[in-house]
Amino acid sequence: MNRIFKLTTWAAALMAVAFSVQSCDDDDDVYYYYGAWMPNAIVTVKPLDNGSCYMQLDDSTTLLPVNVPKAPYGDKEVRALVNFQPVATSSASYDKAVYINAMDSILTKQMAPNLGDEENDRVYGNDPVDIVHDWVTISEDGYLTLHFRAPWTLDAQPHFVNLISTDNPEDPYELEFRHNAYGDTAGHEEDGLVAFRLDSLPDTEGQTVKLTLKWRSDGGEESMQFDYCTRKNTVTATVMSAQPGMKLQ
Repeated sequence: MNRIFKLTTWAAALMAVAFSVQSCDDDDDVYYYYGAWMPNAIVTVKPLDNGSCYMQLDDSTTLLPVNVPKAPYGDKEVRALVNFQPVATSSASYDKAVYINAMDSILTKQMAPNLGDEENDRVYGNDPVDIVHDWVTISEDGYLTLHFRAPWTLDAQPHFVNLISTDNPEDPYELEFRHNAYGDTAGHEEDGLVAFRLDSLPDTEGQTVKLTLKWRSDGGEESMQFDYCTRKNTVTATVMSAQPGMKLQ
């Protein structure tokens, strides 16, 4: 199941606590999870045709999870926080063999279509949100993974987060993060994680380009840049879709 995390002090100890965010897959049941494990990596869990899986640690390092014989998310490709340790065993055709001590998935979505200014505001919202600059806010393996922060009431209607292209004719790699709080803007600040698959962007043909992310915070329009290179072809997998207007929890 996909979860959005409430994150406490990252520098000292990372406590993963899920809270509800709107997504578009029936597997995304909303519930609250309280854990006390410390992730030491973010990975892409990639299913294989034989029902097993491997993990992509970064753009070039693959992991064989020796104690995960079955793909934990079925045929879905999912970003996840993990705590792992290397083990001294054969890694087959992968770079490293690892033992997974703990794992929890991140809400993983496709980019959403740009519907035009008025419809973007109506469907995706334009509520203030902050992007946290830390090790999980990263562009890698064909995903943009974001650690974000916004006012949140845990028993309120789930929030809706999306990534859209700005349709800038001079920069096809300019994107905008949208947050629809559905009026829930007076709660305590909470943190969340979401990962967006970037395969709808133009192929960089092996080159690394600058990907620009824009968003609206309480202080106004903000932006940051990432290095981005189109992911090389890997095993085909299903990624959760982000269809505008769907409000399944």
